Amino acid sequence: MVCPTLDIEKELWSQGYNLICGIDEVGRGCFAGPVVAGAVVFPKDIVLPEGIADSKLLTPKKREILSKIIKEVALFWAVGEISVESINEVGIGVSTNLAFLEAIKNLGKTPDYYLIDAFFIKDLDKKNQKPIPSGDKICASISAASIIAKVYRDDLMRKLSQVYPQYGFEQNNGYGTKDHRDALKKHGLCEFHRTSFNLDKFL
Repeated sequence: MVCPTLDIEKELWSQGYNLICGIDEVGRGCFAGPVVAGAVVFPKDIVLPEGIADSKLLTPKKREILSKIIKEVALFWAVGEISVESINEVGIGVSTNLAFLEAIKNLGKTPDYYLIDAFFIKDLDKKNQKPIPSGDKICASISAASIIAKVYRDDLMRKLSQVYPQYGFEQNNGYGTKDHRDALKKHGLCEFHRTSFNLDKFL
């Protein structure tokens, strides 16, 4: 497993940037549920929590442990959640960007610089942000953001599974797994499915 480092953050700190925010999203490709973004600002003297990594590479239990530690050691952290209604109305691309902006707003403090997994955040000055390919695997701040976002969203989907147990959201988290597709064929769509994703082909 590739271990994320603070190399990029340290370079930016040395350039005079103080509040460097790592940002990542979870749930962009799901069939159901909201899209969620995480945002994390680490202090310069941070000792990285042991085991921090891309959230997709961690067990649910490890993610939950790390999420708690990250929230304790971060200067600031926040999540941004954009609803299925928004995704169906304006599309997943716009909604993901809105989730980034919501997470940043919820930090309560404006960062000096943004590190994002893969692409720029619209409506923010490009000179103060850096898209990093595979950022959630190599950049510690982005990895941390992915972890808190993943834990937050998985918890939402577990709660949703209590209302709609037939879809197995507690297992698939809204992704288009075979069991989820089979459930769509049997039960149809619920109000938390993304109709903008052309899911009718699975009915």
